[in-house]
Amino acid sequence: RDLVVEQLQARSWAVRQLRAAADLTHSIDLGRRVLTDTEQILGAAIAVHRALGPGLLESTYEACLAFELLDRGLAIVRQAALPVVYRGVRIDCGYRLDLVVEGRVIVEIKAVERVLPVHEAQILTYQKLSEFPVALLLNFNVPLMKDGIKRFVGHPAA
Repeated sequence: RDLVVEQLQARSWAVRQLRAAADLTHSIDLGRRVLTDTEQILGAAIAVHRALGPGLLESTYEACLAFELLDRGLAIVRQAALPVVYRGVRIDCGYRLDLVVEGRVIVEIKAVERVLPVHEAQILTYQKLSEFPVALLLNFNVPLMKDGIKRFVGHPAA
């Protein structure tokens, strides 16, 4: 009987190790895909900014960035509804994500003189509510697009 218990414990340990390894592999793979997506998004944003420059409406940059991302073969959703879950009930409060890329990256587009703490709070709230691992805040109203990029990684604390 003790031998059977030991064998079952050993198998249980082996199964836990395999699951842990599979979870780690999945996390690494997801991280690589998110990194690739982020690189594609930033490349597309730079291309749009080079073509249009600063000074246009956010909706213009959103439409052109969406076109550029689709042209690069990425799946996107524009103006994705983001409900709030309150006491287990999904409530539509009017939150909209400018773009969701490949179902894992939030892109919030701005065309403002400068990014304010309220803009960062907005995207952190979106990230918290959606649980997406990466969010990009892109301000197109800058001379160089590299100066208009803010990246948020991980899930903000609840």
